[in-house]
Amino acid sequence: MSYFRITLIRSAIGLPRRSTDVLKALGLKKRMATVFHSVSPSVAGQIMKVKELVQVEECQYRLTKQEVHLERKPDPGYYTEKSCTEQRGELGDWVFFAGLEDSDGILVF
Repeated sequence: MSYFRITLIRSAIGLPRRSTDVLKALGLKKRMATVFHSVSPSVAGQIMKVKELVQVEECQYRLTKQEVHLERKPDPGYYTEKSCTEQRGELGDWVFFAGLEDSDGILVF
């Protein structure tokens, strides 16, 4: 079965009430919200009424909200080689340091 993937790109603020009602019927409330509807003539007609506001793609399967979120999540651009924290002391508190230790265990910056 094939689906329309509909994403609201432009806001409906200032547009006639008919346009906002069509967006509500499609289930689009906020910008960049994505909904999936099965391909049918009635849904295609609703899309045509707000075609300037939405982006439409045809896909083979429906994604969950979590899958859509993970798909849009950008790559962080870095990776962690080593953590900079070290556990010290009898109380087990965490100490963050940015320097070197001398022979007595005192931090030197």
